[in-house]
Amino acid sequence: MPRVALVTCRPRPGIAEDRDLPVLVRALTEAGARACAVEWDDPAVDWAGFDLAVIRSTWDYTWRAAEFTAWAERCGAATRLANPADVVRWNTDKRYLGDLAAAGVPVVPTRYFAPGEAPALPDGYEYVVKPASGAGARLAARYTPDEHDRAAEHLRRMHADGYTAMVQPYVTAVDRAGERALVFVGGRLLHASRKDAVLGRGTPYDAPRTAHPRPVPWTPGADEVAVAERALAAVPGAPELLYARVDLVDGEDGRPRVMELELVEPNLFLWLHPASLPAVTAAVIAAAAR
Repeated sequence: MPRVALVTCRPRPGIAEDRDLPVLVRALTEAGARACAVEWDDPAVDWAGFDLAVIRSTWDYTWRAAEFTAWAERCGAATRLANPADVVRWNTDKRYLGDLAAAGVPVVPTRYFAPGEAPALPDGYEYVVKPASGAGARLAARYTPDEHDRAAEHLRRMHADGYTAMVQPYVTAVDRAGERALVFVGGRLLHASRKDAVLGRGTPYDAPRTAHPRPVPWTPGADEVAVAERALAAVPGAPELLYARVDLVDGEDGRPRVMELELVEPNLFLWLHPASLPAVTAAVIAAAAR
């Protein structure tokens, strides 16, 4: 009986419910595994007591990114961690988009401003400001060129809290075509979803968010699958990935671009795609048996 930890976090304000977690625990148990949900920062957990630890809904990590990556290193040394600790270290900092761009992957253009650096905000188009370590659109906001003072205050807040800031053009196509999330398990496309735009004009950066508004099943086109596969092939070190989610939007040219590559704690939307549950269950058990 493989022993599997599905790694989550403590409930707290601002953290969404993981609708997939109890379903996946039950499916793994019914398939013969000893599976349980475990909080990543619980000091009583003996990670060596598991054959596999699968990071799932550790959605508070952006408040404690350094602590979380240190935990991933310790956990990965004690047992098999999916995805691996070096992937966690790379993917929890959204400067990875620069690595993807350097590898020729089409991504949303992004500039980064670390604390102490004076940012040059755009003056000719709408843009987004958000932290380089973030999830669920936390501390993200959309600005027009005449909202310079509000955007500058947002940047000062992030820099004061130690965050590197990202500035991206607002991809207007997301308002009509949405954002598409392609989920891969064991290197193969499992399913895809489409969701509406997250950032409304004029919404403060510290307002509550719905991270995945109105998701629906989506059938990706060949061009979307090709971009997603290019992004996965560009991950440094070509690691073995148990799961991945590639979030795409359409650029000004109408072609898909990577908005985010989620390799640490992506929502897999199994509740929206229940037919995918057996494949995920089988992949987790196979990984635990290695």
